[in-house]
Amino acid sequence: MSPPSPLYADRSSGPARLGLVALATDLTIEHDLQSLMPEGARLHVSRVAYANPTTPENLRAMAPHIAAAADLILPGIPLASIGYGCTSGSVVIGDAVLADTIGMVRSGVPVRTPPHAAVEGFRALGVRRLSLLTAYVPETTAPMADYFTAAGFDLVRVRGMGIADDRDIAMVTDEALIAAARDADHPEAEAMFVACTALPVLPLIDRIEAMLGKPVVSSNQALGWAMLRAAGFDTPGPGALFRLKDAPS
Repeated sequence: MSPPSPLYADRSSGPARLGLVALATDLTIEHDLQSLMPEGARLHVSRVAYANPTTPENLRAMAPHIAAAADLILPGIPLASIGYGCTSGSVVIGDAVLADTIGMVRSGVPVRTPPHAAVEGFRALGVRRLSLLTAYVPETTAPMADYFTAAGFDLVRVRGMGIADDRDIAMVTDEALIAAARDADHPEAEAMFVACTALPVLPLIDRIEAMLGKPVVSSNQALGWAMLRAAGFDTPGPGALFRLKDAPS
């Protein structure tokens, strides 16, 4: 008589599981990242409390709550990578602080943020001169510009859409986004970064790249790209960034 089949598979078996800490008010990032998941990968999301408007002060106020949010993502289940889903929050809190904060509760799991992922993406694309389009008010756009300048990029144009609430950012129309990207472009820019995880630009990236004739990288695109590569995936996706091969993980 053959032994009975085991009731449970091992917890570490099955698909690669990627974690995301998203803002409580972000209407866009979860769907965007889910759309990038290939066969063999699963996205699992936790939310962190956040109060609009999107100002540096409110963004910093998230910091004490991020570890608890990360700790809620499948406790006891291995994760292949974790993303912190806030571009401006990553800038004002700091990539290294976020990695250490999340690492306290998910030791050994690669942590990725949107702006750092964009920096790695632009380096892999071999570009240095950028235009920057943000959804933000000026006081939140300014630190974003400083971040990319400190990373060694030459910002030839910076534009902010002046939207204070990320729930409104998620409602920006395709036509308004395309017009904003056209306005933010510059003849000397080799690529464009579109900043904010709530901005619904991911489905438009190929269209905007064709319009501008240069790579366009968005927060959610960059974060998904970096998280998947950290988890061992090299999969298709929108834009020049996902067409890269042998890029750093």
